[in-house]
Amino acid sequence: MKITGNTILITGGGSGIGRALAESLHARGNRIIITGRREAPLTAVAAANPGMAWATLDMEDAAAISVFAGQIVRDHPDLNVVINNAGVMQTEDLTAEPFSLETAETTIATNLLGPIRLTMALLPHLRTRPAATLITVSSGLAFIPLAATPTYNATKAAIHSWTQSLRTQLADTPVEVLELAPPAVATDLMPGHAENPASMPLADYTAEVIGLIERGETSRGEILVERVKPLRRAEIDGQYEPIYAALNGLT
Repeated sequence: MKITGNTILITGGGSGIGRALAESLHARGNRIIITGRREAPLTAVAAANPGMAWATLDMEDAAAISVFAGQIVRDHPDLNVVINNAGVMQTEDLTAEPFSLETAETTIATNLLGPIRLTMALLPHLRTRPAATLITVSSGLAFIPLAATPTYNATKAAIHSWTQSLRTQLADTPVEVLELAPPAVATDLMPGHAENPASMPLADYTAEVIGLIERGETSRGEILVERVKPLRRAEIDGQYEPIYAALNGLT
């Protein structure tokens, strides 16, 4: 993926990693469109970054995604990069009685079905571009789960697997498929993340990601900052059990 001159759609662009990537890529001469559920954060980001476009989108709503995809292509025919960043992360007590499926269903709809639906709705357009890039955002927890967030972990493991299949199936097309797998980053994705000293500072994370893209360091189609590599490589390196235990407070 080239670092400038693109028209880029970023879901979940009103806050956190999505906003940070949007602002950094905007500053590098890309045309940015951000989406999210709530209008207020989107308009605030757009106002702070003149020329940035925005549109609301509920990633749980299949019908809305279909309508949105058609409109975004009409409004931005040069669209050539999509970053599927929107996501939710909530704790779940699987021993609770009664157990509510609400969190699991919301998480699956937003983190897994949403990116799949949006990707498939936009793929016919992206395949017409001379060069295009699809980026899915997974997580280090796709490779080693945090027991407190079981459905979140599962959706990220699933999107990792789905992205690999997509990459293979699109290998002979102009569409590059990348996976961005963050470690814990200091955002408001979950309560306490932003204040947790173990979370990677958002500015540091963003700078490292942009640097990796700029230098073309996307080995195997993955964008991996140094801090996430122990999780990504744990099973390969024979470190899965000790890292799982440390991550989940079992040591």
